[in-house]
Amino acid sequence: MHEPTGQQSSSAGRSAVPANIGSTRTLQTVKDSDGHVTSRVRRTVLPGGLRVVTEQMAGARSASIGVWVNVGSRDETPTLHGCSHFLEHLLFKGTRERSALDISVALDAVGGEFNAFTAKEYTCFHARVLDADLPLAVDVLGDMITNSLITTADVEAERDVILVEIAMHDDDPDDVVHNLFARQAFGDSPLGRPIAGTVASITDMTREQVERFYRRHYRADNMVVAVAGNLEHAKVVREVRRAFGRHRFLAGSTTPVEPRNTTRARPVAAGESRTARPFEQVNVVLGMKGITRTDERRYALGVLNTALGGGTSSRLFQEVRERRGLAYSVYSFASHHADAGLVGVSVGCLPSKLDDVLATVRAELAKVAAEGITADELTRGKGQLRGGLVLGLEDSGSRMSRLGKAELVYAELLSIDEVIERIDAVTLDEVREIAAALFAQPEVLAITGPA
Repeated sequence: MHEPTGQQSSSAGRSAVPANIGSTRTLQTVKDSDGHVTSRVRRTVLPGGLRVVTEQMAGARSASIGVWVNVGSRDETPTLHGCSHFLEHLLFKGTRERSALDISVALDAVGGEFNAFTAKEYTCFHARVLDADLPLAVDVLGDMITNSLITTADVEAERDVILVEIAMHDDDPDDVVHNLFARQAFGDSPLGRPIAGTVASITDMTREQVERFYRRHYRADNMVVAVAGNLEHAKVVREVRRAFGRHRFLAGSTTPVEPRNTTRARPVAAGESRTARPFEQVNVVLGMKGITRTDERRYALGVLNTALGGGTSSRLFQEVRERRGLAYSVYSFASHHADAGLVGVSVGCLPSKLDDVLATVRAELAKVAAEGITADELTRGKGQLRGGLVLGLEDSGSRMSRLGKAELVYAELLSIDEVIERIDAVTLDEVREIAAALFAQPEVLAITGPA
């Protein structure tokens, strides 16, 4: 694969809405060292405000499509807790034109991969198919998104499935402790609640509530259709217009909804939460307030996170596991939302090792906050981030996700070269400053394990 060496676009990255609905513009053109185009990103806004963003990938034989909806668990009231995830399940259950079996058979018959997921701030329905089968994938997804029946029978059947899923999460120590950590940090708020809902909220939710939520949020102006692979942008736009144009879904001239971003992170509630579970080991998450997803310090934090707990050469892995033998699994993380963020360390250990683990982790965080990282760690951290970025974008599914997130939540599409430049520009002083700013804050601690 040729490394990208250039791009053409006077407004590269910025996705401001074109003045005229239906107009198309090129966001990026990337060429290799010989001047051959390796990828081209284009964007069209259809009537109703539906955005179509594509990346044409030279040499690909597959195509991936994702319908990104600007709604997630943070948009739910306490009564509707879990509704976004419930609805994600229900859109696979059938439309006026296709039964649930028809939907499954359509993609299975061509060897396609087909799934969906719900996050705190968005929901995505995605498929990966051979390039020749992309029109089928577009049609099936368009039908599901715009034409779902949401029958009483389907709601009742899927309610039981989700209750089983909630029970499954409750049996997973990692899920339990991270949900406990979020609850301690953000309290009884949408960001503090688990995405799937609770047994009580899912049991009490009615079909009418789910359908109203569907009609309120699943609008053309609140969505992005992202497609990457062997494709022609104009053809994809025609297919999307036809598939999503059912029942006047694209009627009107509404402009797309703006991303919900701010650089000021909301506060978190310091403190400790514990819950007893009949697990063999103790699972711990120790962290504190982080930064938002658009904060310019996120590149420095990425390097810091990699050096601290991002691999087997990281400080935490070496100190907690290799030198002291206190735990099998230990890693650091940074999570980002539109107006909030968390950083922390996750560890699983024997109950007898808990005090030593906490003392060691706290000592490492304090050391990094006071001294920063070394030049060697800076170099390794940058290399790890660069490698992960480029290797992670070698298939059409990863490229599609990059487009969808950039358009829906960032309103900015950076080229791979631009991201690498920002990573390479991180200095030791910047890493030390972000470490001092974050790790000196009051801590949030969650612990689950045997009583």
